[in-house]
Amino acid sequence: MDAHEAGSAVRHGPGEEPHDAPAADVPPPAPRTETEPGADPVVPRGGVAALSLRYQIAAALALAVVAITVCVHVAMVFLHVAPSNTVTKQHGQAIDDWIYPEFEQNWKLFAPNPLQQNIAVQARASVATADGRIRTTRWYDLSAEDGRAIDGNPLPSHTQQNALRRAWDFFVATHDAENRPVGLRGALSESYLRRTVELRLERADAAGDGGVVERVQVRSRTTNVRPPKWSDEQVSDRPTYRVLPWWRVPEARAEEGAR
Repeated sequence: MDAHEAGSAVRHGPGEEPHDAPAADVPPPAPRTETEPGADPVVPRGGVAALSLRYQIAAALALAVVAITVCVHVAMVFLHVAPSNTVTKQHGQAIDDWIYPEFEQNWKLFAPNPLQQNIAVQARASVATADGRIRTTRWYDLSAEDGRAIDGNPLPSHTQQNALRRAWDFFVATHDAENRPVGLRGALSESYLRRTVELRLERADAAGDGGVVERVQVRSRTTNVRPPKWSDEQVSDRPTYRVLPWWRVPEARAEEGAR
């Protein structure tokens, strides 16, 4: 017996079988589960599945109510912004009661009322010639000039497309049928339209050599778009005009244009 075996026998005492000392930091044994040997461990249920049957039924009913409400709201909004149809004609009041005032929409889906008229803005000028006479120019079709500039141009400018049109729309929206301003923006829209027309007439050299533009006049020419061949709709093809009064050009601006 060597020293190691002797020391082991002394530590365990006479008559005891020697054994190794327990290893340090040995983790405790895993708790026993109630499952049968070889079966998967039981995983606790969570979420709605953890509720009792009564609460599961209540949660399902709540989800159903929310889903139905969302579907009804989407349908109401769609019918509100959609073009007029049989459903909106029969249940229009119910749709309005649902939408207003909390869910009001200020736009229309699929452009249900597209423009059915062609509106051209035209202008002419009263010119003081170099020999002291007063002459009136022809009507310049400013909208047609913009159309010719845009036609065939893959990248037309914003000015060519919208400046004149927006100026006329702004004027019409802020003036009544007698061309009298309505509200505080009437004077602003009139000044904007007048200045836009003056610049166009200067570009067209309406004054001529030595002439000075003293007054300008604007009118709109509206014609109906012809309906398609398969339509029974009848519209007039005669143009209608809205003629504005003469506007005097300030002297400083007229002299600047003459130069």
